[in-house]
Amino acid sequence: MKRIFGRSWVVLLLICAFTAGICVFTGDYFLQGARWVSFPANKHIYTNGQLTAAGDILDRSGTVLAQTKNGKRVYNESARIRLATLHAVGDPAGNISTGAQRAFSSKLTGYDLLNGVYSMGGSSGNDLTLTLDADVCAAAYKALDGRAGAVGAYNYKTGELLCMVSSPSFDPLSPPDLSRDTSGRYSGMYINRFVSSVFTPGSVFKLVTSAAAIDQIADINTRQFRCTGSLQIGPDVITCPKAHGTVSFKQALASSCNVTFAQIAQELGADTLTQYAAKAGIDASYSLDGIRSAKGSFDLTGASDAQLAWAGIGQHTDLVSPLGFMVYMGAIANKGVPVAPRIIKSLTSPIGIPLHIALPSTGARMLSESTSAALSEMMKNDVTETYRAGNYPGLDLYAKSGTAEVGKDKKPHAWFAGFIKNEECPLAFVVFVENGGSGSAVAGPIANKMLQSAVRALSD
Repeated sequence: MKRIFGRSWVVLLLICAFTAGICVFTGDYFLQGARWVSFPANKHIYTNGQLTAAGDILDRSGTVLAQTKNGKRVYNESARIRLATLHAVGDPAGNISTGAQRAFSSKLTGYDLLNGVYSMGGSSGNDLTLTLDADVCAAAYKALDGRAGAVGAYNYKTGELLCMVSSPSFDPLSPPDLSRDTSGRYSGMYINRFVSSVFTPGSVFKLVTSAAAIDQIADINTRQFRCTGSLQIGPDVITCPKAHGTVSFKQALASSCNVTFAQIAQELGADTLTQYAAKAGIDASYSLDGIRSAKGSFDLTGASDAQLAWAGIGQHTDLVSPLGFMVYMGAIANKGVPVAPRIIKSLTSPIGIPLHIALPSTGARMLSESTSAALSEMMKNDVTETYRAGNYPGLDLYAKSGTAEVGKDKKPHAWFAGFIKNEECPLAFVVFVENGGSGSAVAGPIANKMLQSAVRALSD
């Protein structure tokens, strides 16, 4: 009797273990099924490690960026479009994590919980239309002219990402052999600098400091600041490229006066600057339809007075994501409210059934409406007084440049960020050129070429 009782317990324990295993497997299937199917060893959808059983990837106008023909994945016939959209579409081997062929592989293969990737119609998957415009991306890539960097632009009303370009890039039809790249030309080619990297912002960060000053310093617009070209703070010296003389707050932003913004940062203090950096989303990670962006940082822990001053100028240890800063530009343009960026325009089944509904999604307010209006006015003044509106013909441009110092032996990073006011084309943008030099001289013309292409594309 004892033996039967003991065996019963063993059987009961085995049943419990089996049931627990089924529960764990079922849970993992629901949570991880799409990832299991998308594993490159799955020969049902991969051939020689390349995704083949998948639908088309198209840009917003219907231009095919990638598709499967005769069991092989092929790309757009234009080399300039292949290069410009590489980090959005992805490489054949799936090394680019932000590429649609990897990030949205389950959508492209038509995976669902009930049928897996099996289709009664024998289809090769769902068609994915991106919000990007291939020609606008190509214009941005051409303007980068081989330099490392990133260009992005999105509709700050709808969240649709119109341009996403990262350089260096390569032709997916002939990936380079990195072991033979002695020049470093392709260094970081698998990294999407727009989404997955963070960089020292330099003077574009002065927009965050300016927002804090507008809110917290009552007489900021009537103040006069004196710049002799440098400012002594304890044993350290804050320097300007030149002596700006006596300037107002608005003039200080237009001339990007470090001495003025060092004084403003000190008056605001570490706690207030940290608060406004957080409100601006500097340390936030954004989801681009599930693709997570890198987080920036603003850390004044243990900072000296001089380091606090440099942080308000966009130096010290400040780091920002190009995508995240673009969203902040959109918030300024959109009366202080950010709209979440997105890259999927539509997803269509093999028989034409829409599978994706894209709606604008707003985030927490970053600025008050009055502050965004005041900051917009100052950014407009930057263009008219410093960058010259004639350099951006036909564009109602609001902008700030940045020249971020990153070491004595390296050229500074070049930034240009802002937005245009255009009912047909309400775009916020960011241009970043790694070790490019002057923000307005290097990044500004890239922004103009990209925006001119964007306005033409959306106005046609």
